[in-house]
Amino acid sequence: MSTSVTAENTSMWRRLTARMDWRSNIIYIAFVVVFILFAVMLGNDGFLSGNNLLNIARQTATISIMAIAMTFVIAAAEIDLSVGSIAGLSSVVTAITVSNFGLVPGILAGLASGAIIGAVNGGLVALLNIPSFLVTLGMLGLAAGIAQWITGSAPQPITDDVYVMIFGGGDFGPVPGLLVWTAVIVAVGWVIMNRSRYGRKVLATGGNPTAARFTGINTARIKFTVLLVSGIVAAFAGMLYAGRLESGRFQWGQGDELTVIAAVILGGTSLFGGRGAIIGTLFGSLFMGLVNNGLILAGLDVAQQQVVRGAIIIAAVALSRKK
Repeated sequence: MSTSVTAENTSMWRRLTARMDWRSNIIYIAFVVVFILFAVMLGNDGFLSGNNLLNIARQTATISIMAIAMTFVIAAAEIDLSVGSIAGLSSVVTAITVSNFGLVPGILAGLASGAIIGAVNGGLVALLNIPSFLVTLGMLGLAAGIAQWITGSAPQPITDDVYVMIFGGGDFGPVPGLLVWTAVIVAVGWVIMNRSRYGRKVLATGGNPTAARFTGINTARIKFTVLLVSGIVAAFAGMLYAGRLESGRFQWGQGDELTVIAAVILGGTSLFGGRGAIIGTLFGSLFMGLVNNGLILAGLDVAQQQVVRGAIIIAAVALSRKK
């Protein structure tokens, strides 16, 4: 009798654990564990202070925003390595245009720079079937070079107070503007991914492109649009960099592409396409910010921080599930 009960309990446990995809939920576990660890170790160093926690959210805002768009790219089984360079280019294009032509032209120019690069990326991938890894790797260098070239490597100050207030430097009521923008992008991304036909088409394209084409999905168009939107959102993130730091620099966003991709994969999106987790991506981004903040408070130097971040990226790829 006891043997049969034990077998039944074991069977129930296996069914329960089979339904629980631990790889998709590991980011929440890791976030809580690391938060508690830093709270215990660095509580006396100000880790738990309201200002520090708010700074973590502020500092990860641009990563979170780019990561939401990257979730769609990776869910469609593509990759965009150019987002960091697009952010830097957009910041300098916006700063130069605002200084010479005013607020509205500056905003439009910044977004247009991302749209153009995103369209080129998407066109080369969707129409010429060039792997997105190669296309966006080349665009990473191209966008960074253009940004450095047009500025002569010099920072471009932004003195427009309205721009600074709207794009990262001000507050919307009691809430920092960067957090408001992050919440808006996350909400829009979640609705599109989980409640729209477009989101289902993105997942179908990444999961099985051949089957998706047979069901009438224009997979080339999906690949084009996810890369186009990724470019636009990366440009918007660059504009937030410029607003928060009151200048445009080609260095803004440099290296962010790796952090963004790590956040997406840690959040539960499959590196092989077919699965996208918007809320997981947000927690992945916050996790990366949490780690950076904790390492700085712990007194680790830049080289040691890079080692830890590199290990996290390796872990993210290792944990990425293949269907």
